[in-house]
Amino acid sequence: MRNLRDPAEFQYVYRKGKRFDGKFITVFVINNEGLHHRLGVTASKKVIGKAVNRNRAKRLLREAFRFNEGALNCLLTKYDWVLNAKPDLSGVKLKAPAEEFAGVVERVGKSEVAII
Repeated sequence: MRNLRDPAEFQYVYRKGKRFDGKFITVFVINNEGLHHRLGVTASKKVIGKAVNRNRAKRLLREAFRFNEGALNCLLTKYDWVLNAKPDLSGVKLKAPAEEFAGVVERVGKSEVAII
């Protein structure tokens, strides 16, 4: 797994990528035509107030991504993923965001199959 770091990379995914909304996360995804999936994680001060809660939210989102590594490796192409935390993410355990992200990965996989 590689990380998105440059704000321009995030903006590109936001503008051109496909958006999936859930209860705990919003996921933006776009084909990166590379060898690896790349991940960007955000938890804004406006959405999740205290720094300790934002850091926990980001850790949860990174772990949800890692938890679904097997499903990600089954995808035919590699993508840039941006995961944005939502307010409901505060106070939940890993299982809920990981399952929600797994559903998004499954939907992306189905759209790949539909294209072929």
